Amino acid sequence: MFKHLTNQFQDWLTHLGLSTDLSKGIIDYSILIALIIGCYVVYIIARFIIRRFAHSFANKTKSHWDDIMINRRVFARLSMLIPLIVFSLSFKYILADYHPLGLVMINGLVKILISIASLSIILALINSFNDIYESYSVSKSRPIKGYLQVAKIIAYVLVSVSVISILLGRDGFGWIAGFGAFSAVLMLVFKDPILGFVGGIQLASNNMVKIGDWISMPKYGADGTVNDITLTTVKVQNWDKTITTIPTYTLVTDYFQNWRGMEESGGRRIKRSINIDMRSVKFCSQDMLDRFRKIQILTEYLDRKNDELKDYNTKYKVEVAEIVNGRRQTNLGVFRAYLKEYLKRKPEINTEMTFLVRQIQSSENGIPIEIYVFSKIKDWALYEDIQSDIFDHILAVIPEFGLRVFQHPTGEDFARFGDVAKLDT
Repeated sequence: MFKHLTNQFQDWLTHLGLSTDLSKGIIDYSILIALIIGCYVVYIIARFIIRRFAHSFANKTKSHWDDIMINRRVFARLSMLIPLIVFSLSFKYILADYHPLGLVMINGLVKILISIASLSIILALINSFNDIYESYSVSKSRPIKGYLQVAKIIAYVLVSVSVISILLGRDGFGWIAGFGAFSAVLMLVFKDPILGFVGGIQLASNNMVKIGDWISMPKYGADGTVNDITLTTVKVQNWDKTITTIPTYTLVTDYFQNWRGMEESGGRRIKRSINIDMRSVKFCSQDMLDRFRKIQILTEYLDRKNDELKDYNTKYKVEVAEIVNGRRQTNLGVFRAYLKEYLKRKPEINTEMTFLVRQIQSSENGIPIEIYVFSKIKDWALYEDIQSDIFDHILAVIPEFGLRVFQHPTGEDFARFGDVAKLDT
């Protein structure tokens, strides 16, 4: 019937005085335009039906995955594929008498458009899957964005190969074998994605880093929270609100510090020391001990220590009249005991974790007394306040024990020495 109608139309054009070739050309182009218009109508109908069905279905369900697919335009892109398939299946029959070269060109163009439309649907599905996965808490510890990017690359490669095959007029992928000589170039071009993919697998399998972790990587100027992990890069928002981008594979090959263990533990470490002037260390006199006993948190310690020293000196018949004989308390020892009691009574300190007030190897800079404890509060600002409060108190209380903080001479000290020298002369 279609053939009969076209023949009648051609006869009518010929009767109007047009040549046979011209009338045939007009008919062919008219049929092609009519087919394109018909496919556009199919697209409008398909889009209306798919959207109506998809939105109706999404409104009736409580799940969020269908809403995400609608937002990612998965169904809208599917409606673009339907008219292309209809055109591909019908034009060979409708345009059977069309010029052979024209049929080949149209067929190739339609296949390319189908490949591109299919790629857009695949990419939308991958993005939808990523959005659905990120809506669950497990995505924070097990991000899959890098793997999905690999899937996108594979999709791009397959579609590109398909398009090239169509342009070359060769079906299949056999022609790729002829490009073996360019494998080194391809490895160079895709070096970062390949390294990133391998690094991403190691990061995920070993649970080395996840979104939300606080990491420090001084080599790259990174010190902040991980915001995004992709195939080739890891984005870190530093505490000064700048963004540092780190290649994914460097987190496997280079050193970085992850503070997640601290955040998941019962406290945040305070490790800081203060140097005591050696010349201020001495044995405690009875007057000093009596004065120290007035410090409430030291009373029990001093009584217990005093009994311990008396028992020792009595047991070994020590002549206590000579100060160097036996065991005696020092102002530095009492000061360390005071720091322990002071920190134990501080509610912000976690005494269930490592708790040390220790003396480190002395040097030309004095005797370091190190505080090694853990704060219950891990928030950075509050943690710094607690740490500062502790050492504010320590600096203020040191003179009460007859001790001095070691400090290198400053310009004011040299000026005072000069004034003393002038007075002496």
